Parts: sequence; C-alpha cells; structure tokens
Amino acid sequence: MKTTNQPSRYLITAALPYANGLKHIGHVAGAYLPADIYTRFLKAQKKDVVFVCGSDEHGTAIPIQAKKEGTTARAIIDKYHPIIEQNFKDLGIEFDIYHRTSEQLHHETAQEFFTHLEQQGALEILESEQYYDEEAATFLADRYIKGTCPVCSHDSAYGDQCEKCGTSLSPDQLINPVSTLSGKAPIKKSTKHWYLPLQKHEAFLRQWILEEHKNDWRANVVGQCKSWIDGGLQPRAVTRDLDWGVAVPNNTPGLQPNDQKVLYVWFDAPIGYISATRAWAEEKGKDWKPYWYNDDTQLMHFIGKDNIVFHAIIFPAMLKLHGNILPTSVVSNEFMNLEGDKMSTSRGWSIEMDEYIRDWVKLENGGESMADVLRYYLTAIAPETKDSEFTWKGFQDANNSELVAILGNFVNRSFVLMHKLTKGKVPPLHTDVFDEADREMTLQIEQTAKEVTDLLSACKFRDAQFAVIDLARKGNKYMQEKEPWIKARSVETDPAQQKLIDNCLHVCLQLTANLAILMQPFLPHTAKKLCHMMKVVDKMLEWENAGKLKLLSIGYSLREPQLLFRKIEDTEIAIQLEKLQQKAAAAQSNATSTNEAPQNSYTHAPVKPEIVFDDFAKIDLRVGTIVAAEKVPKADKLLQLQVDLGFETRTIVSGIAQHFNPEDIIGQQVTVVVNLAPRKMRGIESAGMILMASDADGSLRFMQPAEATVAGAGVS
Repeated sequence: MKTTNQPSRYLITAALPYANGLKHIGHVAGAYLPADIYTRFLKAQKKDVVFVCGSDEHGTAIPIQAKKEGTTARAIIDKYHPIIEQNFKDLGIEFDIYHRTSEQLHHETAQEFFTHLEQQGALEILESEQYYDEEAATFLADRYIKGTCPVCSHDSAYGDQCEKCGTSLSPDQLINPVSTLSGKAPIKKSTKHWYLPLQKHEAFLRQWILEEHKNDWRANVVGQCKSWIDGGLQPRAVTRDLDWGVAVPNNTPGLQPNDQKVLYVWFDAPIGYISATRAWAEEKGKDWKPYWYNDDTQLMHFIGKDNIVFHAIIFPAMLKLHGNILPTSVVSNEFMNLEGDKMSTSRGWSIEMDEYIRDWVKLENGGESMADVLRYYLTAIAPETKDSEFTWKGFQDANNSELVAILGNFVNRSFVLMHKLTKGKVPPLHTDVFDEADREMTLQIEQTAKEVTDLLSACKFRDAQFAVIDLARKGNKYMQEKEPWIKARSVETDPAQQKLIDNCLHVCLQLTANLAILMQPFLPHTAKKLCHMMKVVDKMLEWENAGKLKLLSIGYSLREPQLLFRKIEDTEIAIQLEKLQQKAAAAQSNATSTNEAPQNSYTHAPVKPEIVFDDFAKIDLRVGTIVAAEKVPKADKLLQLQVDLGFETRTIVSGIAQHFNPEDIIGQQVTVVVNLAPRKMRGIESAGMILMASDADGSLRFMQPAEATVAGAGVS
C-alpha cells in the first residue's frame, strides 16, 4: 500500500436507501445532499473523486413492503429503484454511479468478502434460540416481530427498534412479542449462524476512534461509538434464515444442504459501496482497487445518525479484516423533523422527494430553480449538530427573504444597471477613482472565497452556504451605498461620474461571477443559469477561479437578466400544510382499516388547543353542488369553483387542480364550511372551504353525502 500526506483520490459514499418505498426530504438532508455538496466541491478542484450510492434491495423491509402491496420482492425493488434514482437526479444529486445490491456483481462481491473472512477464521459459528413462527414455518427476522417497547411502552415496537422513542432493540427485549406474519406468539427454536466477534476488535476500535479521530470527527459520531465500546462489544450475526438476500456460498464449511441462509443486510449493504465502485470502474475502463486498497485514497461516508454504528464500528472492523482502507471520516447528521413532529412516511407525516418534485419542480418552466430552493433550505437548517425542523413557513421565508431578496435581487440589479448604464457590457475599472469602498468589496470577495473553502473542507456546509449568501448581502449594501443610478443623472454635466458608475458595476459583475463559483456546490442549477447569463462556459466554475477579480473581461457583452428565483405565495404554503394534514389522516385511517396497530402514540401534527362543544357548534357545514369549475390562471394547483348552496351560489377557490379536471367535477356534491371568513387567493375572494379526504396514495376524495341531497342541507 502507498502512503502519502495528500490524498491521490477520494471515494465518497452515501448510505444506500432501501428500495421499499419513496424517500423523504429528511433522508436527503441527512446523507445525500451533504455528500453531493462535498463531491461538487472536490470536483470543482479537479480532484480524482468517485461518488457512489445505490439501492439497498435486501433485508426484511423489501418482502414486508411486497406483502403490503400484494406482490413480490423483485417487483418492489424494480418499482422503487428507478423512481428513487430519478428523484435524486431531479434534485441535482449527481452520483457517479447509482448501483443495485440485487445485481450479480454485488452478490459476487459480497460472497467473496464473506468467504475471505470465513477462510481466515475471522468469523465464528454460534448456536442460539431465535423466534420461529410455527404457522408460517419460518424463522422471524427482527422486523417480522412486534411487541411492546420496554423503554416507552409503545405497543407496536419492532424487534430491532422502537420507532416511537428510537431505542435500538432485540426481539428478546419486546414485551408480548407476536409474529407479523401470522399474528400469533412465536416460539423459540435453535439455529446456527456465522457471527463477527466484534469484542475481539474492541481495543483497535477504541484506539482508532476514541484516540485518533476524537478531535476531527463530529461529536455525535465519536459519542455514539464511545457509548457502544464502553458498553462492551458483542458478537454480531452476519447471516440469517431468509429466502431473500445474498445467499451464503454453497461451499461454506458448516452450511447444511437444506439451510436457506443469506447474508444479514447490515453485512451485505455496505459492501455495496465496493460493488458499486467495481461497476463504475468497469464502465469507465478503470482499475477499482486503488479506491479500496491504497492508503492515499480518502474514503468518506455520509450517513444519518441511525447508521453511525454500522459505518464507524462494524464496517471498519470488516474492512480491516479484509485488507481494505479505513474511512478517513464518517460524516453523520442528526434527524430533521417536520412541522413539530418526527418525519415518517408510514404515518403520512413526511414530504417525499417525488412529492416535492411533482409539486414544485415539474410543474413550471425553469423548475430546476425550485430544486435549488429545497437544497438551499435543507442546507440552511441542516441538522449538523442537533435535530432540526423543516417548516413550510421557514421554507417560504428562506426563499423570499434570502434567495429572492438578497441573492436574486443583487444579481438582477447588477445586470439591469449594466444594460442601462454601461450598454450591456462589462465596464472598465478606473484605478484613479478606485476608493475605499471598492477596495473593501474586492477584499470581501477574496476573503469569502477562502472562508468557504475552509468551511467546505471541514464539512461545515451550513456555515459555508451562509458565507455565500452573506457575500451577496454585502454586495447589495455596497451597491446601495454607491448609488450608480443616482450618479447616472449627472453624467452629462459631470462625465467623471461615469467612472464611478463603471467601477461599481465592474466590481458587482466580478462579484456575481464569484457567487456563481461559490454557490455551485449548493445551487448547481442556479450557477449554470448565471453562466448562461454571463455567456461563459461551465469551466469558469472551477474552484481555482474563486476569489479572482478578473473573471469577466472588460467590454464583454452579457445577456439580459433572468430572474433566478420566484416569490412563493402564502396560498402555496397553505396548500402544502393542508395536504400534509390530509396525508397523516389517511395514513392513520389506512393503518386502522388494515388491522395494524394504529400509530396513535405518535402526534401526527401539533394538536390544536382543546375546544368545547359550543366552539364546534359555531362551524356551519352545508352540502353544496359544484355548478361550474375552472383553473385559476398562473396557479397550477388551484380551481375556481361555483358552488350552489341552495340559498346562494358562492365562489370558492380550492387547491385540488392536480387531482381533478374541472369538467369532471361539475354536479358533484361536496361538504362546505360556509361561515369561514372570506380570503383572497390569487386575487379571487374565496368564500368557504371544501372538505376533502386523502387516500393512502395522496389522492383526494370529496367528503359528500352517501346519497344525493338538496343543496344547502346541514351536516351535523
């Protein structure tokens, strides 16, 4: 192995997401966006870097989802893998390869890894009693067992974790366990498995993590590892009795002819990073081994905090035994909550990537900017040191008050004034009138470039992005103080004023070019849009240009300005909040109707203050009939309805345009809140609210009487 002080190459991994369903924006914030930002930063420096990820397609989550959808495990992974892959692309997360653990290459790689450890005596066979479902005639994986959590008494904890309190569990800890396959209490039955004896590696892990990396790894990683190590490491099974996964090789000593054993998903999934690298190298005609065997490779894992132990303790032990390099860093974020509660797809309290893309990115021209808005907000509230919270109001404020009012405003003013005051060309810089304010602004450009470089190198992405937006804020202040539009009024009588105008706009345009470079890791679509406006190739975005003050040539013509971001209206946020509540209600209803234990110990949303009957009695619900419907101009989500209430016909604006065609709902009876104070939506006064129900797939249904009734009839 080679050893150098500076890495010759970088290998970046992001935790493999389960291909058992859509992934929400909390996942994006936890692992994938930070990894993408760091990778873009490295590539802008022209480093040799490979960014690998892919679908984790084994483990019990897949067949469990298959059972829910009434299909096969293979059908599930083939359904969700391409959706998740495309979702990442739509949000600008660019992997060098997005692989699959169901690929033959991965099965071979994982089996080779297992065989190598088994042949060198690094594994041991232990016999234990595990839960067995007699009716289903199968050993039960942890996720096929439910019971009461011994920590918080939640009555639907799984055998590996309580999703209410987050405690990691074993099936033996559950109170009154039952099989999710048959609904009956399982029995204990003896079985043999291969184990990784982690306790034999405790001294190495203690030295490597708690001594060598105690100061350069994030505190949450070191702290969680210390807790595990201090508690005493235990042998961990690397195989299990299942029919879905990477099969234990047939020639493995100790494997019985009728055994149906596969590699435990925690063992095979991280090996997916290696198989993905191999697949990438085959596509590129390169040698993959230096990325996993040479000490001059910097290996970095980006994960959420629920994956810390696997990536900082277990996988490094595996890598060391296999002769691979160890990770230079394990970058872990805390969790991101949503509107006051834990994000959960199963409870309907989440914003899926696919959902965000459908609502914001795909519905409008230039929707890529809305992908950048999400990237910006998730980075601004990144849970780097503690749990954070996504709110739709915060999302709106970040867009309107920062991206629109600061960054977009500065760039737009610079281009508008250039076209108005310097004939659409980069003006010259006049050193004879170059004053202290000009010098200070150029110094800020140079200092910010260095600051952002240092922060990104330290994986402090939130602070780095703040420094970029703060540079735009300083640019606005500089322009406001210079007032070139005021000076333009006296140019005819005082030609010297033109020099001052030129200097101001020259500095502002060079600042704009620098902003494009510095924002590129965070806002890649916006950076490319700026390059188009400046008529420069993407090569200008290389990091070596950051901080330079001659990026745009004097006399060079630039294009007319385009708005980088649009304002987000209150009505759009109200629609999203209403949609979130409907999803949560539908998920709760679905869980109850399918005889699953309702997740009623969760708070689907912050509970509103208690009311008495008299408060409820103030709400006037009436049956109405839709007599006319049309789309609201320039509002993809709104329909303008005319609703006959018997005693009058009212105009009601409703955010249902994505679910219904106007012509299809004429004649439908609906339930209307008729005494709600009117409010304007897109300039139309809406006098009421239509009550809707949301199905599990997010589609909407009208709340209507079982049989047709007279318009205006009361609902009680």
